Amino acid sequence: MSKRNVILLIIILGIIIIGAFGFLYLYQPASKTTGTTSVVNFIANFLPFGKSSSSTPTDTTSPTDVSGYVPSEETTLPNVRLKKVSTFPVAGFGVFMKERFKDVAEVTPPVTTETKIPTTKPVAPPTEFYPALRYVNRIDGNIFQTFADKIDERKFSSTIIPKVYEAYFGNKGESVVMRYLKEDNKTIETFSGTLQKEYLGADLAGTGEITGSFLPENISDISVSPDTSKVFYLFNIIDNVVGITFTLQSSTKIQVFDSPFTEWLSYWPNNRMITVTTKPSANVPGYMYTINPEKKDFNKVLGAINGLTTLTSPDGKTILYGDNNLSLSVLNIETGVTSLLGLKTLPEKCVWTTTSDTAYCAVPKYSDQIGYPDSWYRGEVSFSDEIWKIDIKNGNTIKIVNPIEEIGGEEVDAIKLAVDENQNYLFFVNKKDSYLWELRLK
Repeated sequence: MSKRNVILLIIILGIIIIGAFGFLYLYQPASKTTGTTSVVNFIANFLPFGKSSSSTPTDTTSPTDVSGYVPSEETTLPNVRLKKVSTFPVAGFGVFMKERFKDVAEVTPPVTTETKIPTTKPVAPPTEFYPALRYVNRIDGNIFQTFADKIDERKFSSTIIPKVYEAYFGNKGESVVMRYLKEDNKTIETFSGTLQKEYLGADLAGTGEITGSFLPENISDISVSPDTSKVFYLFNIIDNVVGITFTLQSSTKIQVFDSPFTEWLSYWPNNRMITVTTKPSANVPGYMYTINPEKKDFNKVLGAINGLTTLTSPDGKTILYGDNNLSLSVLNIETGVTSLLGLKTLPEKCVWTTTSDTAYCAVPKYSDQIGYPDSWYRGEVSFSDEIWKIDIKNGNTIKIVNPIEEIGGEEVDAIKLAVDENQNYLFFVNKKDSYLWELRLK
């Protein structure tokens, strides 16, 4: 072959090759899908020159959901006002104001550009006083504590006193009186103890000890003074009952009362007055008297009411009282005027505020006409209560909460009601299981 023909052949082959590449570049068939397998142009992928980097646009419209499913809206837990405080049955509790560090936002102090040392002097963290609780475990007598707004149950003491039936706190939570049966299951033992001092920021971690002494055996009744510095107790001597005031800190005892009648229930509403009411029974007329612990006098206030139970206001001017039908009435001692409140409950299921113008009561939703309060004392009847607020000045009553609705079905038979000094919280023990509860009022 001549040189000329070779050159022409090379030129023709070059044209054919260029044409083939141009055809492959311009002609790009779409991917074909069969089942779930895609067939693609591998040469085009291998030689993507001049192609746009974006792939074939796809439909971004969301598919229609025909299943009928509707996503649930985000729910917020309710701000629960009523809550259980203790994780075990309690023999009693005390409310007091306790100092704690305030929760404040952490602030970084400014620094100088030269020394890089904070220019402000360190200061002590701010503190506040807030309602706190101390309560006694019925099983072993150990004491636990928590703040009212932040339930954080912490063991405070390690002194073991088995099977405590009643407990009272005094001296702003620093003293305790525990009552239990001796091994003979007949003799009532009453122990008065002082709790170990707790310092701000320290945590005894359940190692606190209780030191104290025993009061006379078989004390029949006990009540705490309004300032919690003393207790008043009754015990029998031969055929008489004697009433003693006992100062918790100094152990000073003063007799202020004696009577040949031995069946009394006491209450200490203020420093000038202690009340004693005959132990109630449905078919027996009851009577109430007042004692001035300084003058040691004895004055009748109420009488001849079957099943009488009473609760006197802190100022000593007003008395809540009930009868054997659970009818709750209020007596103004100064005027002698009695008013029926329209609620059926026992006064011992109530508590006065410190201002003496308001009372909170646990009111049974249902009550059969059975001999009260005997059947309730004996445990033959158990109530399902609602919490009511009573305005003593105008007699208005308002239902605050129905525990069954608030806590999802658990019934409450409230006893030992108490409020903190600012009336922000109401505390009580559920008679059904002896657990401690709190209700936020504000």
